[in-house]
Amino acid sequence: MELRYSEAEESFRATLREWLEHSLPAVPPQPSREDWVARRQWDADWQRRLFDGGYAGLNWPKEYGGQGATPTEQLIFFEETAKARAPYVGANFVGTLHAGPTLIEEGTGAQKAAHLPNILRGDEIWCQGFSEPGAGSDLAGLRTRADRDGDDYVLNGQKIWCSFGQIADVGEFLVRTDPDAPKNRGISWLILPMDLPGIEIRPIKTALGSSEFCEVFLTDVRVPVSQRVGAENDGWRVTNVTLKYERGTAFVSELIDSLRLCRDAAKLTSDAAHLRELGHCYAAFDGLWSLTKRNVSQTSRGTAGAGGMVIKLAYSEARQRFGELCLRMLERDGLHIEGNELVEERLRTLALTIAAGASQIQRNIISERVLGLPREPR
Repeated sequence: MELRYSEAEESFRATLREWLEHSLPAVPPQPSREDWVARRQWDADWQRRLFDGGYAGLNWPKEYGGQGATPTEQLIFFEETAKARAPYVGANFVGTLHAGPTLIEEGTGAQKAAHLPNILRGDEIWCQGFSEPGAGSDLAGLRTRADRDGDDYVLNGQKIWCSFGQIADVGEFLVRTDPDAPKNRGISWLILPMDLPGIEIRPIKTALGSSEFCEVFLTDVRVPVSQRVGAENDGWRVTNVTLKYERGTAFVSELIDSLRLCRDAAKLTSDAAHLRELGHCYAAFDGLWSLTKRNVSQTSRGTAGAGGMVIKLAYSEARQRFGELCLRMLERDGLHIEGNELVEERLRTLALTIAAGASQIQRNIISERVLGLPREPR
């Protein structure tokens, strides 16, 4: 791509724009924040529209129901859907962006057949059960146990920050299958049907008044061993496959939206200092968008660079700086949360430097794996 698009790629963009112009007017209004039955249906409906239009699992291999598109075409898809203000992936994000790609790389034939078509059609909503009250950034410190009992695992423990757990059909869960092994060597990655006996789900209220995050309590939950992805105690390696996708393309649509929000915010002020800061924010997002295109260009040539590790760290902190600026610009109006996109933006971004790996963890990864600096003393 060389940071530019070919004639064939621009033709793909034009076809996608035409499809969006035709499809978006038929999408019903977005349901209220706490109407979870309606929200699930709305997100699933959009996923089905993508599937019927040939845009679901765009970069998934054709043998698994995808389109086999190039990384550049996937990038164009994110860019155009964000610019058109199309529905975001919503409740489908764990399945389409994390679990599905992990199953493609690591799952058995039976696991792929059971889940990948349902994910692409929007028939199956996934959640993620990784973090625990005592294992967030130190994910390898998780304590939820899975004791082997014949052909089953018996799960006991607690998970937290489980997005969309209350409407999910299936979860990707990390459990400790060998409590005596070193922290990251006794973990397994499980497919967990969320309707099994012994699972209790409690929504968590956020500062925005929403409840997409949940606590999940597991008490003697029996899961067939056949639901394990990868070998027993090899879950840490499989987890890094999942995190590769969570930290890779998951922020692309938000990055494009950040540029729009900067332009919208500039219309609200004539203060020279605020406009100057907004210019810095816009330049940061635009630079990260160029880095994203560079990463895709390298991937297309089979030479993945270190840029993907940098994107999540730099983006999350840039978006927080932009959120803080929005509150300063709004002054007293910033006290009114409901319906104010810029205020909600600031509150939501508080989590960005923690979710998908805290900034401190990301800096360690970059310093050790990219720059080759000495490892932090353990």
